[in-house]
Amino acid sequence: MPFLEDGSEKGLKGHFKEDFSHRTRQGMAPRAGHVDRSAPYKRIATEEAWTFPALVKAQLDYFNSGDAPDDDSLRMGAMFNHMPSLQDMLQDLGDLRIAHMDELGIDRQLLLLTAPGVQVVRPGEGTALAREANDIAAEACRNHPTRFSAMAAFDPRDVAGSVKELERAAGLGLNGAVLNSHFQGHYLDEPEYRPILEALEALDLALYIHPTAPYNAPHYEQRGFFGALGGFPHDVWLHTMGLVMSGAFDRFPKLRLVIGHLGECMPLHLYRFDWMQGNADGRTRPLIDGGEQIKLQHPTSYYFQNNIWITTSGCGWEAGIKFCQQVLGPDRVIYAMDYPYQQSSDELAAYDRMDMTPEVKKMLMEDNARAVFRIRG
Repeated sequence: MPFLEDGSEKGLKGHFKEDFSHRTRQGMAPRAGHVDRSAPYKRIATEEAWTFPALVKAQLDYFNSGDAPDDDSLRMGAMFNHMPSLQDMLQDLGDLRIAHMDELGIDRQLLLLTAPGVQVVRPGEGTALAREANDIAAEACRNHPTRFSAMAAFDPRDVAGSVKELERAAGLGLNGAVLNSHFQGHYLDEPEYRPILEALEALDLALYIHPTAPYNAPHYEQRGFFGALGGFPHDVWLHTMGLVMSGAFDRFPKLRLVIGHLGECMPLHLYRFDWMQGNADGRTRPLIDGGEQIKLQHPTSYYFQNNIWITTSGCGWEAGIKFCQQVLGPDRVIYAMDYPYQQSSDELAAYDRMDMTPEVKKMLMEDNARAVFRIRG
């Protein structure tokens, strides 16, 4: 966790403030600056975390019961749930969150149920908790229609229940769906979960795959790479590439997938993905798909340029953002902050200073989010 508790200051810093000391030593921290309060774009932040008491209780009860499997995602959830200042911010969908948004310069948040979500609770409880989450999120959007949009939660372990809940969430006006990556080592590229992908495409709901603790994580944890330094991005990498190589986007060509943190470094490897595609293309993968031979209709890079969007969560670095805009297209890169885990008004000021045309800057900060997540108003 890149945060220090600090109760000595008022406002946002009275809860959590980011420790930028290591980044300053590396020379990559954004220099101090003032957010442009009259910028010609709205700032829509698209990976902004939240949770609610019943889910916190369900995670802790299962973790403490002795009945839970050895699941590092559940253990991570228990750790987060013992951080009261963090929970204050995650569980507030009203005045406190909006005050922080105003302080930072954020016009609208896209709410994502935070990792590990509903997919780690007792079997049979996840879909009911997803339903409660989606009702809470929809109510927050109704109460603050100009400040919040939200992604729907679902528990993929319950395939039929997930499809029904996604249908219901679309009727509530939610703006897509969020999955906190693997669920006890399973991923959506496995054939039994195709009805979920089919429903997402049919309902015109973008899927956001957000990181969680990696499956079989001890080798990460022993080296200090459990979270954002390694385990988080690698698990989303596996999930995303699994979907690509499974032919998911050939079966569901209108399916929209969004991943954060500048695409978990994957845009940097598009050339190599295309070159090495034959290592997976057309080969049998009996542990995943029962031996079905899948040959993609396009190079790997095609799917990144047609079905996948990336957000900038936690990566407010101009050079990296511009690279992704260049190789994916300026319409495929979307601003995100990663509240409350990473937050800085200096970072917002750095976005204001980025050397882009006004049109591209507005696409980054506002227009792309509206298009991909169907945000109105």
